[in-house]
Amino acid sequence: MVSPEGAESRPDLILVVDDDVDIARFVEVNLRLHGFDVMLAHDGQEALEIIERHRPDLAVVDLMMPRIGGLDLTRRLRADPMTAALPIIMLTAKGMTVDKVVGLTAGADDYLVKPFDTSELIARVSSTLRRNREYREVSPLTGLPGNTRVSREITDRVRSGADYAVGYVDIDRFKSVNDVYGFARGDEFISALARCMHRAVVSIGLPPAFLGHIGGDDFVVVCAPEQVRPIIEQAILDFEKAADELYDPSDARRGYVEVKDRRGNLQKAALVTLSVGVAVSAGSRRFSDPREIITVANEMKSVAKSQPGSYIAVDRRLSTS
Repeated sequence: MVSPEGAESRPDLILVVDDDVDIARFVEVNLRLHGFDVMLAHDGQEALEIIERHRPDLAVVDLMMPRIGGLDLTRRLRADPMTAALPIIMLTAKGMTVDKVVGLTAGADDYLVKPFDTSELIARVSSTLRRNREYREVSPLTGLPGNTRVSREITDRVRSGADYAVGYVDIDRFKSVNDVYGFARGDEFISALARCMHRAVVSIGLPPAFLGHIGGDDFVVVCAPEQVRPIIEQAILDFEKAADELYDPSDARRGYVEVKDRRGNLQKAALVTLSVGVAVSAGSRRFSDPREIITVANEMKSVAKSQPGSYIAVDRRLSTS
């Protein structure tokens, strides 16, 4: 199997959990024929032991089994933070709606009713894996694509041969917001920045720019070189206005918040601003590795943080090759 970036990757590992040896073998053979790796377990207890050691990408679980049944196994997996995101397809010999509902309520992602044909098995396994990957690539807070999708976007631009720029955006003194107001208010600042960045990206027009959320208060925009500064400048203006409204009115008026240091002393922390690092792949300085250009943009973000207020630092170095 091949990853979206074109590099070879290991096949997805599917755990099949069924006490019926013939059905387990049927599922295993057909999954292997379609390029998946497969492991077998014959009850929920054995499945838990395998999952702990091998971390499969998806589990196909029979409803009725000895020791630990499918419903109990699913509930246990969902209750454990290490396995809560494991995609699960429930197998059942019953076609009654109530059994499907019970399985989905317990946390299964999909179900198959026995008997099933090979095409349905492969289709449901493939679609469940795809949905799970798409979910992992999206920030639950902002709904924006994450690291994997950012890398793919840069890779696509490299393959097209087009010039492109990467802007790495970070909120200054974001920790002071969490310390004073709590994480829920901090999430509001992150969501506000996402909306401001999105409006700026949409307003820039064609060619389309890409916006990603790396995590926390870090965002990345990938666009044509001439677009990056207009996008960032608009986002800065919008965000500073939105941030002022998220502070308590008294803090916004005086222009700072009071934060306790480790010794319990009150320190003044200025209101949040944005630091943005920009790296450009054009002319004699071209980046073909997404990690390299993001690293350079991150370095420039550190330069921007050394300046007062919101600041955009652009990498001006020429290629040494």
